[in-house]
Amino acid sequence: MNAISIATFILATSAVGFFTYRIVRGLKKSDNASEEYFTGGRALGWPIVAGSLLLTNLSTEQLVGLNGAVYGDKALVGVAWEALAAFAMIATALVFLPQYLASGFTTTPAFLEKRFDKTTRSMVSGLFLFGYVTVLLPVVLYTGSLALIGMFDLNLSLWTVVATIGILGSAYAIVGGLKSVAVSDTLNGIGLLIGGLAIPVLGLCALGNGSFFEGIGALARNNSEYLAVLTQKNTDGNIVSVPWPTLLTGMMFIQVFYWSTNQVIVQRAMAAKSLEEGQKGVLFASAMKLIGPLMLCLPGIIALHMTDLNIDRQDQVYGAIVRYVLPDWSLGLFAAVLMGSILSSYNSAINSASTLFSLQFYKGYINREANEEKIVSVGKKFGIALAATSIIIAPMLGKMQSIFEYLQKVNGLYSVPIIGIFLLGITTKHVPAIAAKVGMIVGMLFYSFFTFVNVKNVPPFFADSGGELHYLHGYFISFLSAIVVMLIIGKIKPKTDEEIAISDQRDPPPVDMTPWPKAKQASIAIMSTTVGIYVLLTLAAQ
Repeated sequence: MNAISIATFILATSAVGFFTYRIVRGLKKSDNASEEYFTGGRALGWPIVAGSLLLTNLSTEQLVGLNGAVYGDKALVGVAWEALAAFAMIATALVFLPQYLASGFTTTPAFLEKRFDKTTRSMVSGLFLFGYVTVLLPVVLYTGSLALIGMFDLNLSLWTVVATIGILGSAYAIVGGLKSVAVSDTLNGIGLLIGGLAIPVLGLCALGNGSFFEGIGALARNNSEYLAVLTQKNTDGNIVSVPWPTLLTGMMFIQVFYWSTNQVIVQRAMAAKSLEEGQKGVLFASAMKLIGPLMLCLPGIIALHMTDLNIDRQDQVYGAIVRYVLPDWSLGLFAAVLMGSILSSYNSAINSASTLFSLQFYKGYINREANEEKIVSVGKKFGIALAATSIIIAPMLGKMQSIFEYLQKVNGLYSVPIIGIFLLGITTKHVPAIAAKVGMIVGMLFYSFFTFVNVKNVPPFFADSGGELHYLHGYFISFLSAIVVMLIIGKIKPKTDEEIAISDQRDPPPVDMTPWPKAKQASIAIMSTTVGIYVLLTLAAQ
């Protein structure tokens, strides 16, 4: 980047920090130190809830990875990752969030202690922490740094970029707590929405020789089969990354795990100042997910129509489009936008990991008499240690590709049983704590088999590109196995009426629990729009 680009990058990044500080100062502050630090004093309005949810989820890994997958698939099947996320967020708003807010939970595993027991909560919290420390944080730093270096041809070492992102991101999370994280996410989200949508718009203009509408026409006229969203094979006869049968099995449950139970995500909604504000924020974010494919999928399709792009690998697609369509003067601003998306995912994970450790393990086991200030202090120190560890590990991932891939697979081990535990915890009352623990083990065993052993020579309807059972089908089978085992144990050894009564006891909710009157109508509108998009794209692909 040239001097102007570097100057605009520094200016834009600094502006986010300045306005975050000013906005956080104006928000209501809680008298409870840990509630203030870990849940933002439950003072977040729906715009900040929505913005933080979206940007916590969106990072360079998706911008680069999903566009690359679409390019490799030669089909728009990747739209499912965004469309089904919208459905899962509706479940969060209408089903999960009221349960979490009703008892003032600060973490999603706290619900499991109320419903089952403390050991179940600790097991799930430990698994979340394991995933954050070994996979999420180092991967965000590593892939984000590579993306910035590659897209903008930075003459900096990987270590320098990793350290810069790690220090900036942890500063928001450790010094400011959830309020700073959520507000900075929202400000960065505005920039990402503008910058992210500019890439496909400029790409279509380039495709149409300066005309945006000609570019759209070119997509519809030339190789319209690239627009297919419901298919198993692409134009080359290869099985795509998301065959349509997987939408009926594992895809939906991955989305529910991520959007409805994952602490990093749900913590933003639990910081809402009322159930109504939380539901508005989650549902607005759900509606915005329908715009997501324009940033995460459309550039990959545009790249398929551009024969003059120099692309050797799928992960080069997004960077090639960015360099092709953006004028030099705007590179600094777009780099700042991408930096914001990386920081968001990173600082959100730091904040959530600190929350889980401080409230579950430090307060629950190490120092049960700790006051609120001590809990916050320990959370900050844990966050610093976590940030330092991730900064050290991230550059090593390039030298340990096999371990990196292994850890990515291991990260799915705990999501299968966790979904089952949460779903049965909310929808049933008689399933006991022992069932949750056994179900967790069964789900892990089945997932391990389908991930590391797998089933070969399966019918094409269920196969991946290698002829093995597609991992999303394996995910679904593992989930069903855990559910069946838990229900059987619940039938044989159900909770007593006294145990159920204890689980049903609720403290007064810390926020107004009046639901948003238009939540159901908004949900129906989002689902109808999603179906309409699928119908239109299917017709266009024919």
